[in-house]
Amino acid sequence: MFWAYVRTLSQKLGYTVRAKKQIKIPTVPEIVAGLTDLGLDPGRLVRKEPDDLTDLGCELLRYFAYRAQVLNESVQSQLMNADAARELYEKLLKQIRHPSPVPMNKQSGENANPSYFTAIINMLIADGINGAECDYCPMALTAVTLDGAAVRTLSRRVDGAFPRVVNPVSVWEIKEYYYTTTFGSRIADGVYETLVDGMELEELRESVKIDIKHYLMVDAYETWWEMGRPYLCRMVDMLHMRYVDEILFGKEVVERIPIITKEWKQILASRIDR
Repeated sequence: MFWAYVRTLSQKLGYTVRAKKQIKIPTVPEIVAGLTDLGLDPGRLVRKEPDDLTDLGCELLRYFAYRAQVLNESVQSQLMNADAARELYEKLLKQIRHPSPVPMNKQSGENANPSYFTAIINMLIADGINGAECDYCPMALTAVTLDGAAVRTLSRRVDGAFPRVVNPVSVWEIKEYYYTTTFGSRIADGVYETLVDGMELEELRESVKIDIKHYLMVDAYETWWEMGRPYLCRMVDMLHMRYVDEILFGKEVVERIPIITKEWKQILASRIDR
């Protein structure tokens, strides 16, 4: 019910304050009016007095405030544009000890460059795992086996898997869109594709007791903050619904990937010990 209200109210009242380019925190009167307009009972969230909230109403307001704070005050400053990503990529090239793939983007002309964010992620992972085996670009579906039998095969190809795409410790999706001028359905669909992956991994975890770490890594200030703020809200929702283990925004990867890869190595070592 909590997430039903999060999605319903976000859709009805809007995710953002467009004039300020900020994430919206709905007020109690807005919530009451929105639910009434939808034919829903506001009493589930608000009692007779505007400041007399039910437990669910209090929880929702706290979450809306948290979501706005983390996006407005933290995520926005982490996102890079193409120039900043190129600078970070060139800086890391001088520091990284282990080789990793450097894929090219699909642009033409002066925009034809390395996929900076993906290359940055690959370099950081390569160093984090000390050059160990890693599938940086799986060309097959993620598969899970147990005792010589196929247990699950996911519906989609992921962007990376450690140590390999069969029985991985972790999988990840990368969404970088530095040269996009409009926020189209292809970009929106990328968010929902990650949600589908998360649902399949949740089913695997609950029914077979196999846990695969799942990450989403996104960048491009103009795309996500200028044009796609509602989808950043949906990402935060997806994270707290536990369909991804962590979402890394822009330059945050530099700090977080060394910590994350250390955990991966520990999980892999425990598998070998068993």
